[in-house]
Amino acid sequence: MRLLKTLQSDLNKLFLFELDDGFTVEAVFYRGDTLCVSTQVGCPIRCEFCASGKNGLIRNLTSEEIYNQYALLKGSFPIKRIAVAGIGEPLANWKNVKDAFFRFKEEHLKVSFYTTGFPTKFLEELLLLPHSGVTISLHSLREDIRKKIMPHGGSLRELIETLRTVLPKLSKKKRNKVSLAYLLMKGINDSEEELKELSSLARELGVNITLLYYNQVSENYKPVSPEEYEKAFLFLRSQGIRTTLSTRFRRDKLGGCGTLVVNRNKGKLKPFESPSFYA
Repeated sequence: MRLLKTLQSDLNKLFLFELDDGFTVEAVFYRGDTLCVSTQVGCPIRCEFCASGKNGLIRNLTSEEIYNQYALLKGSFPIKRIAVAGIGEPLANWKNVKDAFFRFKEEHLKVSFYTTGFPTKFLEELLLLPHSGVTISLHSLREDIRKKIMPHGGSLRELIETLRTVLPKLSKKKRNKVSLAYLLMKGINDSEEELKELSSLARELGVNITLLYYNQVSENYKPVSPEEYEKAFLFLRSQGIRTTLSTRFRRDKLGGCGTLVVNRNKGKLKPFESPSFYA
């Protein structure tokens, strides 16, 4: 594994890592102290609004490959935090992700996760880890819509029931580190009724909301306007829910949420196969 190329915007540094089999994955250094790492070559969830899973899952990264995204950069950048939020679904490669997590902790790094919560059988173990935050991607509270925009994201009902079972086991301090991610898309999930349902769920679970701004990567989905985004934020706040917005780093066209891709500038991809296993 080697660092193949570095790309830079005014906000983010994006790193292309070439793996021993020739595939490349990406990591992003942002905020001056955080490295966002990938966990798979491609992604089995295949969210319609995300570039990372466009060609499905190619293979899992090993724990060494996950860790080495940090190891190859730590001498050059003041990395204090790891965000397991790059290409791939962490729970779909759980054994290797968990092994890498404990290696990061040995380096005294703060580690946070972004996950769809699927497969749910690993979600409780994730939530109980000594993490610095877990953000769970909902994006809709309607099963049919979520299935459409997140084709292989598992059952919404099962996810919510898992959260209802696990979260009461956590201390209030630990629950404060859990957030429901909601990516606003024009005409898809942006109605006041849907936002009210979201705030009710967050209140019931005792967790926060991360309201994400869509970095458009598909012509089929459009972002809301900045004014509509702010209005949704203020509405959630009016419901008494602690809500955070996408930072400027997450909205950057280089390395922002949903913009990472496998094999940038390469043609080495295989046709998508429906995921049938989870390590």
